[in-house]
Amino acid sequence: MKLDSQIPTCEILSEPLSGADSQSAASRGAPSGPGAHASIHGWRSIFSFPVVMGALLIVLMAFTVRPRFGDPDLWWHLKTGEIIWNTHSIPRVDVFSFTAQGHPWIAQEWLSQVAIYGAWKLGGNTGLMLWLVVLSSLLVIGAYVLSTLYAGSCKLGFIAGMVTWLFSTVGLAIRPHMIGYLLLVCELLILYMGRWRDRRWFWALPPLFALWINCHGSFIFGLVVLAVVLGCSYFDFGLGLLVGDGWRKEERNMLAVAFALSVAALFVNPIGPKLIWYPFDVMLNQPLNVHTISEWQQPSFESLRGLGLLATAGLIFLVPLLRRSPLILQELMLAAVGFGFAVRHERMTIVFGILASPILCRLLQGTWDRYRREQDRVLPNAIMLALLVPAIALIFPNSRNLQQQVEKNNPVKALEFVKRSRLSGRMLNEYVYGGYLIWTAPERKVFVDGRADVYEPAGVLAEYINWNQLQADPRTLLDKYNIKFCLLQRNSGLTHVLPLLPGWKMVFSDEMAAVFARQA
Repeated sequence: MKLDSQIPTCEILSEPLSGADSQSAASRGAPSGPGAHASIHGWRSIFSFPVVMGALLIVLMAFTVRPRFGDPDLWWHLKTGEIIWNTHSIPRVDVFSFTAQGHPWIAQEWLSQVAIYGAWKLGGNTGLMLWLVVLSSLLVIGAYVLSTLYAGSCKLGFIAGMVTWLFSTVGLAIRPHMIGYLLLVCELLILYMGRWRDRRWFWALPPLFALWINCHGSFIFGLVVLAVVLGCSYFDFGLGLLVGDGWRKEERNMLAVAFALSVAALFVNPIGPKLIWYPFDVMLNQPLNVHTISEWQQPSFESLRGLGLLATAGLIFLVPLLRRSPLILQELMLAAVGFGFAVRHERMTIVFGILASPILCRLLQGTWDRYRREQDRVLPNAIMLALLVPAIALIFPNSRNLQQQVEKNNPVKALEFVKRSRLSGRMLNEYVYGGYLIWTAPERKVFVDGRADVYEPAGVLAEYINWNQLQADPRTLLDKYNIKFCLLQRNSGLTHVLPLLPGWKMVFSDEMAAVFARQA
């Protein structure tokens, strides 16, 4: 069963004015001639209602990421990028800690880390924040354009942008996964263009995956999406409201070849097969990483994102029943895959949002009046854009605000005390402080940091968790690694325990951190 009537269209790419409309414009005294028509067409494209809605999404995203300069993993990504930038080589072993020093470690996000360091080198903290604003905006705008193309309505596309924004709030940070999620949106755009416009678009998939694997391990989700789309392309059936929209043989064969080349493109990396195996190693061989680190935990269904997850998934199943509209097999499978990831790991809700938003918009086709280009008004749109562009500049944090965020989220004063008092010897630091210490005090090797994928195989992560949760005598770990002082969060439970241990004393404390030193 073919769904020719269901072919998505893009109302942004509408046709020029018809002859009757042109004559009407001429009768009102509008400029005439090819040059004038092109000029009017250009201004209408720039100062249009879809562009205004896109600008609104950018303002919303800029406002959302404004206070998000404090991600603890930013700093070790930044330091890794600096090492690669300066040495032109990728670290293969741990060089930041004394607990796992020399242990094999894959800098599997090396290209993203170089990009992050490049942003810092060009503009310092301001450059890093600009990096985050640009990538966050591209993510939500990409979802907006994708859904507009797929649903044929920029108004519904705006809703998709809002849905993507909601789910993206779980992971908006200056980290490599931002590039990974953006590439997932690019993949869906390529699949749309290849399916409905020109199948030669499929040849863009192998280069995309060659870039993707060097940026982030989320390329595995891209392969899953590609496998689902290719598999569903073979089914052509109608079973009630569920429809298999089988592809033509030429399209299916070209996508199959592009899929095979995309898999081969994964080997275009400087690390080799280990980089391909990395996501599987984390999922299969690192249970502490997956079950202990907060971002890998299940989402709370009492939160706005959790409720949004249930509501969006419910609507995808409920809307076809209420409207008696078909649900395409490919849509059902992609939504199910995204939902399955999201209910297991909170950080995967953004993947669900990217996959589900265009599907939901397609199911809602016709529920909102379509945008009509000939009815658009250039002047009100231009005024709105004139207000939104300065708003983005005003929202963007200045250097002072960024420094305040650094001090709010990191042990800045505690580290200054450590340097000033010349505390020496091995340091046991809080897990979330490790990245900041790697960047600001590289001369001091850390005990642990956000790279759980190196500390779990080395056995350090289990030891640290047992120590931090008081599941063992704290003196055992302190003596094993000959720890001379500890840098902990002020609200850590260990701050009440260490003063009770013989030979330990609090030597510094503020609202952020506390320093305990072993007495002679």
